[in-house]
Amino acid sequence: MADIINSKLLNPATGMLHLQDACVVIVKTEWNSAIVDELEKGCINELTQAGIAKIQVLDVPGAFEIAFGIKSYWEAHKYKDFRPDAFIALGCVLRGDTPHFEYVCKAVTEGVVQLNLCLPFPVIFGVLTVDNQLQAQQRLGGSHGHKGEEAAITALKMISLVKSFKTGSQ
Repeated sequence: MADIINSKLLNPATGMLHLQDACVVIVKTEWNSAIVDELEKGCINELTQAGIAKIQVLDVPGAFEIAFGIKSYWEAHKYKDFRPDAFIALGCVLRGDTPHFEYVCKAVTEGVVQLNLCLPFPVIFGVLTVDNQLQAQQRLGGSHGHKGEEAAITALKMISLVKSFKTGSQ
């Protein structure tokens, strides 16, 4: 079982530059909004604590639409000053009684992977894929940490990594 204790992710000394000028776009789903809203709150809290002032939130209907939302936003903003340095995909897919769960989980995962391979910025996977409500709650500050906060920290570290390539400090 993945446990945040086994990670250096929450250690701010590993891989974080000064990122106050960074722009982060959160793309979140409307499905399971009580859970996703909590992911968003944790995510925004971490970003603002890091001094990120440019945070944009984009709502999409469901997890299946996340990749399209990110790609469309990028296409509309890639030549503007408010250009994203990272995207964070937030959602929650709860297992139901049909195979729909597997199709949606696979599609959103592959969509985020494809975006990471094709676009010039990191796309962070903050989508919960859980069997039940209890598992989702455990990932909102319970025994599995807060996945919204972790997504924000991951975004910050990935932005730092990309910036380090440009400055030659990596």
